[in-house]
Amino acid sequence: MTDFEAYQEYIQRKHNAFCKAVIRYAARDKILQLRRKWERQISLDYLMDEKFVQFAGPEPDEEYPFTVCGQTVLLCNAALAAALSAQPKQTQEVILRYYFLRQPQRVIGAHIGRTRSTAGRHIQLALQRLRRLMEENRYE
Repeated sequence: MTDFEAYQEYIQRKHNAFCKAVIRYAARDKILQLRRKWERQISLDYLMDEKFVQFAGPEPDEEYPFTVCGQTVLLCNAALAAALSAQPKQTQEVILRYYFLRQPQRVIGAHIGRTRSTAGRHIQLALQRLRRLMEENRYE
């Protein structure tokens, strides 16, 4: 091996050592930066539990109970509660199951002894009657 080749190898090793040191210190700096960031952050659970007010709470509006099939639903709209109370029992039950209990049309149809598509039609008709009744009450 000549002196020139030895010198090139020496330079290559120095460069490799320098690159390793730069990468090592960059990684260490990033770790320290993340650690400082995590130490400054406050847990959302801590904020909610300890000393801060809740982000949202119930509004102090009046609530109107609507009872169907032994289940009570609290409504915030008086006109909607009155319109639902004026509907026939089966319509009230269909509305309760679909909109409040989130049951699929197949389950509602099985409960009322109809097919899924017929239950869907019952839901559409109930919603149309409800809209019509609420519009009539709004103009009175």
